Amino acid sequence: MGTHTHQNKEFFNNEAANYDARHEKTLDQIIQEIRARLDFIGVDWVADDDDNDNEGEDGKPSSGKTVRLLDYACGTGVVSRALAPYTTQCVGIDLSENMVAAYNARAENQGLATEEMHAYQGNICDPEDPSPAALASPGFHNFDIAAVGLGFHHFDDPELAATRLAERLRPGGVLLILDFLPHGKFDTHHPAAHTVTHHGFSEDQIKGIFTKAGVGKDFALDEVSRDIKFNRPALADHNHDHGSSQMHRRLFLARGTKA
Repeated sequence: MGTHTHQNKEFFNNEAANYDARHEKTLDQIIQEIRARLDFIGVDWVADDDDNDNEGEDGKPSSGKTVRLLDYACGTGVVSRALAPYTTQCVGIDLSENMVAAYNARAENQGLATEEMHAYQGNICDPEDPSPAALASPGFHNFDIAAVGLGFHHFDDPELAATRLAERLRPGGVLLILDFLPHGKFDTHHPAAHTVTHHGFSEDQIKGIFTKAGVGKDFALDEVSRDIKFNRPALADHNHDHGSSQMHRRLFLARGTKA
C-alpha cells in the first residue's frame, strides 16, 4: 500500500463517524448540484415516473431496465444518495472500512436492500494489483456509470484511476468526476493536508485524463457557479491558530463516454 493510500485510509477511518454531521449542508448542496445536471451527465436514467407508474412487485421497473452506478472512493455515499432515485443499483467502493460501514448503515436505515445500495472495502488503483480478487466478480463490472465524488485529488495517479474505472464500465457507459478546480495549496497544518496529492484540476488536465483512459467521447465539463464551503476537521493541535474553520472551493463536474 502506497504512502498516500495508507494516509488516506487512516484519515478517513478517523473522519467517518462525524463526516455526515460535520458536512451536512455542504453534502446537501453537492447532491443538489449533481441532480441539477442529470441531463448533462447523459445516462439513460430510470426516471421517477418509471418508478412510480411502472413498478413490478419487487419495486423494480416492470420493464426490466437497469441503471447501475459504481461510486468509487464513495465515502459515506453522497454520489450514491444523489443518484439513487435514478438508478436501480448503487455499488460503493472505498479504502476506509469505517466509511464503508457508515455508507452501509445509512443505506440499511433507509430500508434499502444490499442489491440496491451497498459498499465494499477495496482499492482498484493499486498499480501492483490491477484486478483485486475481492472485486473481480461480474457484480463489479459493466456499470452504466462510474463516479468519483471529491476523491480524485486524493489519488496518487488519477489517470490510472480513470483507466481502471473505465474498464468496469459497459460500452457506452459514463465516467463522472466531481472535484475541485485549481486552488492554492493546503495550509500544512490542515488535518487533511497530508492526504491531498493534487490541488485541483483544470479542464485541459481532466480532458487529457479522460481521453487517455478511453472515456473521452462526448467529454464535457461544467463548473458549479457558487463556492462550496467545507468545514475543517477538528485540529489535532489546539495550541495553534490555523485560520478559518472553513475553506471555500469551486467545483466542477466532468463526464465522458466509453466508446
